[in-house]
Amino acid sequence: MKKYRVVVTDDRFGSYLQENEVLQAIDTQVDVHNLTSGSEAIAALADADGVLVNLHPLPAEVIREMKKCRVISRYGVGYDNVDVKAATEKGIWVARVPDYSLEDVSDQALALLLGAIRKISYKDRKIREGGWNLKDDQLCYRIKGKVLGLIGYGAIARALHRKVSGFGLAKVLVYDPYVKAEQIRELGGTPENLETLLRESDYISIHAPLTEETKGMIGKKEISLVKPNLILINTSRGPLLQEDAVAAALADGRIGYAGLDVFENEPLPKESPLRELDNVILSDHSGWYSEESLVDLKTKAARNVLEVLQGGKPAYPVNNV
Repeated sequence: MKKYRVVVTDDRFGSYLQENEVLQAIDTQVDVHNLTSGSEAIAALADADGVLVNLHPLPAEVIREMKKCRVISRYGVGYDNVDVKAATEKGIWVARVPDYSLEDVSDQALALLLGAIRKISYKDRKIREGGWNLKDDQLCYRIKGKVLGLIGYGAIARALHRKVSGFGLAKVLVYDPYVKAEQIRELGGTPENLETLLRESDYISIHAPLTEETKGMIGKKEISLVKPNLILINTSRGPLLQEDAVAAALADGRIGYAGLDVFENEPLPKESPLRELDNVILSDHSGWYSEESLVDLKTKAARNVLEVLQGGKPAYPVNNV
């Protein structure tokens, strides 16, 4: 019998080579589940020493039933599916992996932006259907001289900023109330309030974390301020946008184009109006993914668990216990 038991709550990877390699050093059994309910989670996690969680929710009622758990390590940057307060009260570390996919998510944001600017996915679909000479279907405008707005200015947004630095943009506006204006200026950005950014940007890319403060931060009111040909990119979290308002604005042309990797509900429901629109590029919340980032993610998530079970603190703690 192994000394420790670590449970993976939802199997999105298929292989757990990195986790087993990291945790074998402390004689650990890694059990992989696909939990679908709170009752299943309570049963599976009751005697777990550590938890590796992907997208499965871990609310207070599940965490309170954990009898042995010392650490919950999230596969990813965000941790909005874990009740951190409940975990802290229970004396459980919550950890994440904030730096595994900076290049990959910023690549995805850039790819969605360029695809939307040049209408690549629309042209691909229409040519496969027999179309040609499509320039009048969806108008394209050159990048040089345009204004990019970044909402949130953490590491991913800064990576994107670096990558667009040679595109000849007129300026990059930044809204992030938690980053000092002088720091934004040092990195070549122009700090602005949200309203000004919405009014002046030709392209907007969302990089804010999902919190009670930011949930639904872009809705009908905010959309009423934007330029009619705005291109909107979201690779952060779906609920940052009021999705119905965005879909309606895309349908009536208030927003020119969008590139969305994340949604309010995932997988994207079959009845979503976004599926019927030709001026949106849809992706399957895979901006985080490359073969390199996958190895980094799995290794670092497991190391968070390892550090705690060895008597230390995780490398990337969210709370303090």
